Amino acid sequence: MAEEPLVTPDGRYVVVRGRLWRRSDPALDPQRRQELVEELMDARRAKGAALRAEDAAAREAARARVEAAKRALGERGPVWWDDGAPDLTRHLARTTVYADWWSQQAPEPAPGGAPG
Repeated sequence: MAEEPLVTPDGRYVVVRGRLWRRSDPALDPQRRQELVEELMDARRAKGAALRAEDAAAREAARARVEAAKRALGERGPVWWDDGAPDLTRHLARTTVYADWWSQQAPEPAPGGAPG
């Protein structure tokens, strides 16, 4: 079973391979969040099927569904926090305000479980 990703102290981001990715809005109703996650997964499966079928129109429709679900979850679009902090999605943790915290974390395993 995969380990849970590392979460920044303020709960805004998960860190994957040293990079920050915005988390879902914690204010979302749990049932609504689950519905949106299910839609996101369905849309990702539809995108994969469209890619395999080489169906450009279906691929673009699926991509739009993915984008809409991620925005509704708060993972894209306007940030869900209100303290004026910028969105650092895709930034390396070591180059952000999280650098000191990041330097104290255990190194993540290399992809595929191989030693880093």
